[in-house]
Amino acid sequence: MTSASKPARTTEEILEADRREPDAARFAGAVSSDEQLTSLRASVRQLTTLWGEALERHEGPELLELVERVRRLARQPDDADLHAVLDATDPATAVVLARAFTGYFQLVNITEQLHRWQEQSGGEGPLAGTIGRIAAALDEGSLDRELLTSVLERVEYRPVFTAHPTEASRRTVLRLLRKVAETVQDLEDPRRPVSMAPRDERRLAELVELLWQTDELRVVRPEPSDEARTAVYYLRSIATEVVPDLLEELDRQLGTIGVAMPATARPLRFGTWAGGDRDGNPNVTPGVTLEILRLQHTSGLGELVELVEEILTEMTASTRVVEASAELQESLEADAVALPITWESIRRLNADEPYRLKLSFVRVRLLRTRDRLVNDTPHEPGRDYLAFDELLRDLTLVRESMLAAGDALTGDGAILRLIRTPVAFGAGLATMDVREHSGKHHAALAELFDRLGELDGPYADLGRPERIELLSREMASRRPLTGSAGSQTWGEAATASLDLMGTIRTALDTYGPDVIETYIVSMTHDIDDLFAVVVLAREVGLVDPGTETSEATARIGFAPLFETVAELESAGPLLDALLSDPAYRRVVKARGDVQEIMLGYSDSSKDAGIAASQWQVHRAQRQLRDVARKHGVELRLFHGRGGSTGRGGGPTAEAIMSQPYGSLTGAIKITEQGEVISDKYALPGLGRLNLEAALAAVLEASALHRTSLLPADVLDGWNATMDLVAQQGQTTY
Repeated sequence: MTSASKPARTTEEILEADRREPDAARFAGAVSSDEQLTSLRASVRQLTTLWGEALERHEGPELLELVERVRRLARQPDDADLHAVLDATDPATAVVLARAFTGYFQLVNITEQLHRWQEQSGGEGPLAGTIGRIAAALDEGSLDRELLTSVLERVEYRPVFTAHPTEASRRTVLRLLRKVAETVQDLEDPRRPVSMAPRDERRLAELVELLWQTDELRVVRPEPSDEARTAVYYLRSIATEVVPDLLEELDRQLGTIGVAMPATARPLRFGTWAGGDRDGNPNVTPGVTLEILRLQHTSGLGELVELVEEILTEMTASTRVVEASAELQESLEADAVALPITWESIRRLNADEPYRLKLSFVRVRLLRTRDRLVNDTPHEPGRDYLAFDELLRDLTLVRESMLAAGDALTGDGAILRLIRTPVAFGAGLATMDVREHSGKHHAALAELFDRLGELDGPYADLGRPERIELLSREMASRRPLTGSAGSQTWGEAATASLDLMGTIRTALDTYGPDVIETYIVSMTHDIDDLFAVVVLAREVGLVDPGTETSEATARIGFAPLFETVAELESAGPLLDALLSDPAYRRVVKARGDVQEIMLGYSDSSKDAGIAASQWQVHRAQRQLRDVARKHGVELRLFHGRGGSTGRGGGPTAEAIMSQPYGSLTGAIKITEQGEVISDKYALPGLGRLNLEAALAAVLEASALHRTSLLPADVLDGWNATMDLVAQQGQTTY
C-alpha cells in the first residue's frame, strides 16, 4: 500500500510514532539498573579499599586518616569545618592529598564506565532500532529504496577530536586504568573459573599500586605533538577494536531489509584538530603541522600492517581448490616485477595461494610507504602507496576475486572487515582541519596589497563593502598578488599565512587529498572573511578560480565558523551572499557542490545563555538549509559542541535527531572535545556504543527526517513558544 492510499495521520499520531522511551542511562551517562548498581558499588568498594591500602603503605596511616576526614566533611552541608582542615594542611601534604583524590576519582570513573557499558550493551542496539524504523517506512511507502540507496552513498558521521592541553591525560595512566577495568570485568565474569580469582585480585591490587606510583602529571608543558599522540592512542584503539565490528553490524542490519552498503562507502570517518587548530595557539606552526601529520600516518600505517599480517594467516585459499580472477592474476604479475625481492621470498611456499600473495605485496608496500614518510624519500610507483585509492584498489581486487568465484562467506568476511578500516581511517587515522582567525588573513592581504600600491589608501582602512568588492574581483582573477618578489618583502603576516598555505599544499602532495579537507575561518563576520582566505590559497596553487567558461579547481574547502549570537542570526544571509558570488560558487562546485558550515556553541552561550544559544543555533540551521537548497548545494554542518551543557554538550545521538528537518542529508561533523574523549572512548565497548548511537541517528535523520513531520501551524506554535523561552532566558541570563 502506498502512502497516498493511507488516511492522513493526526498530529497526535505523528507525535506518538516519533516518541521514544527515555533511556535514563543514556541521558544521564550513568548506571541506572539495580543489577549494575549493585555490581558498581561492590567494585567501587573493592577499588577504594585497595587504593586506601596503597596510600597507607606509601604515605602512612596519617594520610589515609586525612583523606577520610576530608571525604566525610565534603559531604556535609556546612563546609566551614572542611575549609578549616584544608587551610591547616601544609603545601606538601596538600599535594599528596590532591593526588589521593585524583586517583580515587579515576578509579571510580573507570569502573562506572565499565558498568555503564555493560548496562547499555544489553538489548536492542541503536542500529537495530533505526533499521526497524526504516523498514517500516519502506513498507508503508513513505521511503523508497532508490532514495535510501542515495542516502547510504552519502551518509557520514565524523567525530572530530579537538586538542585540550589542560585535560590531556598521560597515555601511561590511560593504559593502567584500562587494565584496571579489564581486570574488574574478569573478576565479575561468572564464567571465569573460581580458581583464577586470587590471581585476578592480586593483579588488581598491583595495578592500583602502580597507579599510585605513577605521576599523573607531565613534568613538562604539553605540546601539540603530545595532544596528537593522545588522539592517536584513542584512534588506534577505535580502528582495531571498535570500527570493524560496528560496520559489520551495520552491514548485517541493512541485510535484514535487503540493502547492501557499498564496500567503498564511508559511513564513519574521523577528524582531528591537533596540529591544525592555530587560532590562539602560537605553538601550532607549519612545521608542527607536518610533524603531526607524519606521526598520524606512521601510526596509521603501522596499524594497517598489523591488520594485514593478521589476515595473512587466514588467506590460505589455493588455486587447486578455488579460482582467482584474471584481474588479480594480472596484478600479481605486475607486483612481481615491481617488488622482485618480495616475490622471490614468497613464491616457493605460497605460489598457489593468490590472496596470500597479494596481501604479502600489500604488506610490503605499506612498510615501504611508512619508510618513505619517515625518511622523506620520493615515491616509487608500484613499490609504495602514494594515495589511499591505491591501497583500496589492491584490497578490493582480492574481495572481488572471491565474490566472482562465488565465495561470498570469505568475500564478505575478514577481507571486508580489513577494507572497512582504511575506508574509515585512511592511512593517517584522521583527516585534519586547519583553523585560523579571520583577522590573520586580512593582515596578510594588507601587506600584499599595500606592497603593490594599487589602492587609493591602506587596505586596513577599507570598509567592509569596499573590501568585499575588492576581494570578489581579486578572487576571480588568476594574477598572483605575490608577484616575483621573494618572501622577504612580504611582511610577517603575509609570510605566516602563505607559509601555512604552502604547508597544506605540501601535505596534500605527500599524503593525498584526504589529509586536509577543510580550512575553517573563525570569527567570520561577513563574506570578505571567506574571500580573503580563498585569495591566499590561490597564491600557492591550492585554488584556481577558473572563469565563466572554464572549471575551477580547489584542493581544499573553506568553512565559516559562526560563533556569536549576532553571527548565527546573520548566517543565512551571509551564506546566500557567499554562494551568489560567481567566483566563490565555482570554488564550491569544484568541491563537489558541498559547502561546510561550522556552528559554535560556547560563545553564543556566553552571549545569551543556554536556551537562547541553543534556539539560535537551531534557527541558523533552518536558514542555512533553505539557502543551500536555493543554490543547489549540499550543506555539511560541523557542530562545535563541548562537554558541558553550556557549550552544547549532551547525548550526541539525541542532538543529531533534533536537527531541523532537511538540514542533515548524509554528512555531519561533531567535535569530541578533549575533556570528554576519555569518558566516551576509554573502553572499546563504550566507544562502540557511542559511535553506534551517533551513526544510527545520522542514518535515521538523513533517511526519515527530510521533510517536516508536523503541520505548519503546529510548528509555528512551537516556534513562538521557543522564541519566548529564549527571550526570557536571555533576559534572566
